[in-house]
Amino acid sequence: MPRYTLAWRRNLLLFAAACALLPCVHAQTHATPWPAKPIKVVVNFPPGGAADQIARAVSQPLQEALKQPVVIENRAGANGNVGGEAVARAPADGYTLLMSSGGMVSVNPHLYARMSFDPAKDLVPVAAAARVLVFLVTRPSLPPANVRDFISYAKANPGKLSYGSPGSGSSPHLAGEMFKSQAGVFALHVPYRGAAPALQDLLAGQIDYAFDPGIGLQQVRAGKLRLLAVGSPHRSPLFPDVPTLDEAGLRGFDADTVFGFYAPAGTPPEVVAQLNAQINRALALPAVKERIASLGGEAVPGSPAEFQQRAAADSRRFGVLIHDRKIVAD
Repeated sequence: MPRYTLAWRRNLLLFAAACALLPCVHAQTHATPWPAKPIKVVVNFPPGGAADQIARAVSQPLQEALKQPVVIENRAGANGNVGGEAVARAPADGYTLLMSSGGMVSVNPHLYARMSFDPAKDLVPVAAAARVLVFLVTRPSLPPANVRDFISYAKANPGKLSYGSPGSGSSPHLAGEMFKSQAGVFALHVPYRGAAPALQDLLAGQIDYAFDPGIGLQQVRAGKLRLLAVGSPHRSPLFPDVPTLDEAGLRGFDADTVFGFYAPAGTPPEVVAQLNAQINRALALPAVKERIASLGGEAVPGSPAEFQQRAAADSRRFGVLIHDRKIVAD
């Protein structure tokens, strides 16, 4: 056999062996541990609202734990749908998260005849963050000084009072509809693009009252707003002397919602698990708990499955209200 043939065969064998090793080299090159770059958290409401404040409270300890920057991006609109769609369409690699009120997942499918994405299919729950209460607050110049007198006043002045919300279908809006239904009153709903703009108009006297998700409590303490009641089954530890609407006669009144983090569907389970663990650790920190408590809320760490179960229960509860009140998106 010619010598060049033996050399050719030897080179061929070496080439084949090198090719066999290529997948291993490729895998080692690309199997970069997560996270390897900054993580973006899309907040689907404007700056200053409850979702924005909770996201920012959690982001600092989260980036310290993950050793990567956590960047907040506000993308408001359509009661959270704009930001929700942006995350649903993002790569499922763990580098884009959503911080949202529970309404986008539990409420919006009941409000919108058509949505450009399906929250239940295109997003996966990562971690609940906070149970957010709503507080019935009025402008101080409004005559009623307590919730019972306020109900009587609203009944005596049908259609003359107006209330603001972060948008149609938001938890404060649903609280307002729940209130009108159970109290038997009529008032004009004024939707805004977030809780902060609604609060500004309430402070300016452009609207009469609102179900505030906690961002106006500082103004309550300063005497710029009057707090009449809590729209939760239990009194707020921040205002133990303020009654719930249930205590005021609106039996079973519960407008609480849970805010939390989501990721695009298909995000690796191990990444979701790591994010869940780190977010839960952040929620246990005194500074984060205090920030959420300052909004009148409560940190609610738990598993993705528990978060999903709560969202499903809220969907059933609020779906009945939306159907009965014939609430539609603006």
